[in-house]
Amino acid sequence: MGILDSEPGSVLNVVSTALNDTVEFYRWTWSIADKRVENWPLMQSPWPTISISTLYLLFVWLGPKWMKDREPFQMRLVLIIYNFGMVLLNLFIFRELFMGSYNAGYSYICQSVDYSNNVHEVRIAAALWWYFVSKGVEYLDTVFFILRKKNNQVSFLHVYHHCTMFTLWWIGIKWVAGGQAFFGAQMNSFIHVIMYSYYGLTAFGPWIQKYLWWKRYLTMLQLVQFHVTIGHTALSLYTDCPFPKWMHWALIAYAISFIFLFLNFYVRTYNEPKKSKTGKTAMNGISANGVNKSEKQLVQFHVTIGHTALSLYTDCPFPKWMHWALIAYAISFIFLFLNFYVRTYNEPKKSKTGKTAMNGISANGVNKSEKQLVIENGKKQKNGKAKGE
Repeated sequence: MGILDSEPGSVLNVVSTALNDTVEFYRWTWSIADKRVENWPLMQSPWPTISISTLYLLFVWLGPKWMKDREPFQMRLVLIIYNFGMVLLNLFIFRELFMGSYNAGYSYICQSVDYSNNVHEVRIAAALWWYFVSKGVEYLDTVFFILRKKNNQVSFLHVYHHCTMFTLWWIGIKWVAGGQAFFGAQMNSFIHVIMYSYYGLTAFGPWIQKYLWWKRYLTMLQLVQFHVTIGHTALSLYTDCPFPKWMHWALIAYAISFIFLFLNFYVRTYNEPKKSKTGKTAMNGISANGVNKSEKQLVQFHVTIGHTALSLYTDCPFPKWMHWALIAYAISFIFLFLNFYVRTYNEPKKSKTGKTAMNGISANGVNKSEKQLVIENGKKQKNGKAKGE
């Protein structure tokens, strides 16, 4: 007999009990929140953060429609100021987290949260709050893309990354503004210093593009970051670090989702498929009616890590040391296969002069389009002389 077949009174009792339990759980969670941050801006309630994120998603949906019949905005100066402003903000966050954790004697292996008003702990909490705020400021990345009609840049990965980072870090600051939380924020802010430096330089115009050959390594750096996050969190679980377990597991699942999304982005961006003679899309000689062997093996290792982590989470009666050894083994293969993948499918081509060329740019720093422009200008000059004669 189901709930729908029960007496009306018993159904009401079930609903009432569920509501009471939800309210009690809500009150309990607020009772264990970090008292140091409760009066800081945006931290009194989740609604301001949720409202900002909702407005962001609405702009992602409505912005392209509003810009459809309009000319793209020219925002070079704004982008230069914004990107180098983000470099300074992330550099400040990295410095504060590094110095605060160093002075507080933090461990990079396991660090519990100290909710005291110790000057170093408050400094770390403040730096993490600024990190959370920076994720809200980063919504402007998307705004600028849409205003410039660069809608191809507003991918699912882009929106997912921005929206979840700002929203989820509110939870982090509210309950764990310190301890293990410092490690991921410190590493990410350092990577963002490099990333926004790249974006700031690209804003100067096409002439600087040939000096920015290292773009693809930013994506690789981000992939490494997510694997380090998984390894660091798994180590914390292994050592039974006194930090909320549910947050550790949620972080591992979150990092794995990013690994898949960034791998997909990397493959699409730097392994543009070519058409084979049969008309089917092929990539470096491999038919792209599915994924190639290397991609399948990368997926296999990630599934292995996920399955093993689930076994640990459910306390499966299987030797724990073997679980952790398998995770470490799979992670080592991920790095090795990523290296193999990059070397195999991103091998620089040889130009006719015998010099290595990358992305159409020869080793002497001149790309094909620039050479073509020179040839066309030369032809125009010859034609002009002929007419004059």
